[in-house]
Amino acid sequence: MQVRALEWGVKQSFRNYVAMSGGTTAVGEGAEQAADGAFVFPAAAGDGLALDAGGAPSGRGAFEGEVRFEAHGGMLSVRLTGLEAEIGPQGGTLSVDDHGRRTVVAKLDLAAAQKDEDGGLTIPAALAMDGIQWLGDHYQMLTPLDPVRLRVG
Repeated sequence: MQVRALEWGVKQSFRNYVAMSGGTTAVGEGAEQAADGAFVFPAAAGDGLALDAGGAPSGRGAFEGEVRFEAHGGMLSVRLTGLEAEIGPQGGTLSVDDHGRRTVVAKLDLAAAQKDEDGGLTIPAALAMDGIQWLGDHYQMLTPLDPVRLRVG
């Protein structure tokens, strides 16, 4: 089954911090924010990320949309755009376009993934080494992030 969307909230405490500090979260270019706070990114045309009959994910998928977090007069500025998920035999990662450079921001724990009632998959995520700088040096490597949800259809 082809993955039609990826849902990811980045990190709930980070979203809360931006809001509590008087900052803004802007969503656009096809992304939407779900009621639970996660962001929904539709699969780009020709997406190659799929779940097999047993629910195991594999491939590489690009997702449309952009989310911008800003606070402290621009001193905190995080841009989530060009989201890609890559899943293979060695594991899975999420990467973003970070000012023209592909940056792996999260590692996916495929061993702990759980199949959803609708046939999708929820995968725990943790901050990758390059994700530390992407989120502004506020979290340590492997800090748990919001889970990634792969939606099929």
